[in-house]
Amino acid sequence: MTVSFVCRTESALPPDRLFNLARSIDAHLDSQADAGEQAVAGVTMGLVGAGQEVTWRARHFGVPIRMTSRITSMEFPERFVDEQVRGPFKAFRHVHEFEATAGGSVMTDRVEFTAPFGLLGRIVEKLVLHRYLERLIVERGLYLAGL
Repeated sequence: MTVSFVCRTESALPPDRLFNLARSIDAHLDSQADAGEQAVAGVTMGLVGAGQEVTWRARHFGVPIRMTSRITSMEFPERFVDEQVRGPFKAFRHVHEFEATAGGSVMTDRVEFTAPFGLLGRIVEKLVLHRYLERLIVERGLYLAGL
């Protein structure tokens, strides 16, 4: 079973600026400093682009995690998609969408993921991972919107 959620973040920033912040390795690292996240392979600084990969290392729930994601689609400045190619999930897909508003822009994050480990994974998805990942995405969005 795949779990999905949508987060919307309003910002005074124009869509192109918010788009670039959302694909900035440096801004991502700053937004996830509490998890000790590091970019350890692929694109490790600056802006990640279409077809490029980044490998992240972090600690979540006290467990070291390593995940490689690839930008599988990019339409500047409206949308881009990153998907896990190696890592802890059976599947992970994150669609980032940007739309101009009268006051700046709105960023919409659409996240879909599937945990490994069959029935046990589905239980963990519903009880823990869904809320945890949604909170991370909300916090990241608020961080980026405030830059």
